[in-house]
Amino acid sequence: MNEQDALPVMDVDRLPGGLPAALEAILMVVDQPITARELAALTRRPLGQVTAQLASLAAEYEGKGGARPRGFALREVAGGWRIYSAAPFADVVAKFVLDGQSARLTQAALETLAIVAYRQPVTRGQISAIRGVNVDGVVRTLTTRGLIAELGSDEGSGALLYGTTAYFLERMGMSTLDELPPLAPHLPEFDALDSAIKESS
Repeated sequence: MNEQDALPVMDVDRLPGGLPAALEAILMVVDQPITARELAALTRRPLGQVTAQLASLAAEYEGKGGARPRGFALREVAGGWRIYSAAPFADVVAKFVLDGQSARLTQAALETLAIVAYRQPVTRGQISAIRGVNVDGVVRTLTTRGLIAELGSDEGSGALLYGTTAYFLERMGMSTLDELPPLAPHLPEFDALDSAIKESS
């Protein structure tokens, strides 16, 4: 059985928005560029159709063909596709990230920080799967503020792994992670979730 055979059968044409929406949903949670071939396998669509749809989405986000320009862009980099902040908004995004260093953490940031603290090392994709939303911006904010850091790459997927820092322990008033309160049982069973993610990748 190959990887595609292990995937659940999914008729993307029956989903709201069809193939374009299915591709957007996947692209919103990837933590590294994903290839058109991988997207074709996930959506069970021909590679040529997926490639054409990715190009169409990228053009739409740029405002081509009369579409409204977006604050994000779909780019092909390093052999894969990923959604990024649009270049004209680099200054305002940088200001948001830098201002966040002195602001209080949002609920989303606190939830993400808790997942990293209790389940580290963990990838952005795994955090997204637990929270059910894209966490790229929150992870960047937590990294910028020195609360989490990259710990290397996952051997299986190559995705970046994140964990808490010494600064996190200092801010929490702890010497080691063993002093964390017993909240881990309230988070989803990570082993089962991790297996599900690997089976679908």
